[in-house]
Amino acid sequence: MLLKTFGWSFAVTALGLVAAVFYGGWTGFGVVAILSILEISVSFDNAVVNAGILKKMNAFWQKIFLTIGVLIAVFGMRLVFPVVIVAISAKLGPIEAVKLAFNDKEQYQQLVTDAHPSIAAFGGMFLLMIFLDFIFEDRDIKWLGWIERPLAKLGKVDMLSVCIALIVLMVTAMTFATNAHQHGGAHVDKAQTVLISGIAGLITYLVVGGLSSYFENKLEEEEEREHEQEEEAKRTGKKVPAVVMAGKAAFFMFLYLEVLDASFSFDGVIGAFAITNDIVLMALGLGIGAMYVRSLTVYLVRQGTLDDYVYLEHGAHYAIGALAAILLVTIQYEIHEVITGSVGVLLIAWSFFSSVRRNRALAAAEGKDSAGEKTEVSSGV
Repeated sequence: MLLKTFGWSFAVTALGLVAAVFYGGWTGFGVVAILSILEISVSFDNAVVNAGILKKMNAFWQKIFLTIGVLIAVFGMRLVFPVVIVAISAKLGPIEAVKLAFNDKEQYQQLVTDAHPSIAAFGGMFLLMIFLDFIFEDRDIKWLGWIERPLAKLGKVDMLSVCIALIVLMVTAMTFATNAHQHGGAHVDKAQTVLISGIAGLITYLVVGGLSSYFENKLEEEEEREHEQEEEAKRTGKKVPAVVMAGKAAFFMFLYLEVLDASFSFDGVIGAFAITNDIVLMALGLGIGAMYVRSLTVYLVRQGTLDDYVYLEHGAHYAIGALAAILLVTIQYEIHEVITGSVGVLLIAWSFFSSVRRNRALAAAEGKDSAGEKTEVSSGV
């Protein structure tokens, strides 16, 4: 099971490290190894959230996620995306941007750093909406009940998450964006840029997330209708028509996953420049990390880990909220990548151990309950 799920990741790791040695010697090997670890640590919460979505897909779309999705993640976000940033910010053509990345690495790094406020605003708002929609939903299982119970009540107010996100964006534009960090330690006013980028991130979430939810609901309706038709067919002997909405629903869920992955990768791509400004080494290191994130996502789905450790999804979404806040703060202040990665890992580890405690308490309760009925046990937090 482990080799089947992580086999491609192991192979890509070996090839990537060998390529790093040929390209940059043992120094290149070390840089790629560090970038791989950085990407995995920063994006671990991405895998948990992805698993919650991917488990709703069939085996075919899980394979698509591991094939086409990997190409998009590795070559799109880790290689093409930094070049696109430079092309847009410097108003260059794609070819000129690629030449700049290989021939003038210092200038290339400067342009990417100067584009950080718009990237952070877009990604921060997208991730913030994911967190807010999760925390405002009334769930049967609650991890931090003292926070989640009152917020679930507030969540009954229509469009509350959008209103809060816009308020956060406005405050960010009036504070951090007016003194945005730029290359070389300079600070400039990027309020307008941050506002536009943040609104673009919000619109992207509403469009992609809305389409995903719409087609997911349509799929559920079709499945209910199919079930009713099957029951009718048993009585009449008629042939049951096939469900045609599954592919469309899965496609938009796949699209949502890719946008989600893109938002998670922003901090990894920007943080990589603290280690190297060589686009080849960056693509190799971040690409290896992206492979492990995807394999881990599928592993969580196939093992049913999210069903066994019910607070993991909560911890991942809290990590998303923390990452959104960090991205917005980095518009003005530099935050080390170790802090960014550690926050997510600590929150997920906390939720994992809370899940273990819950499972043990449930097992103990079942042993004492002669009727064998399960009773919900809180995390004790």
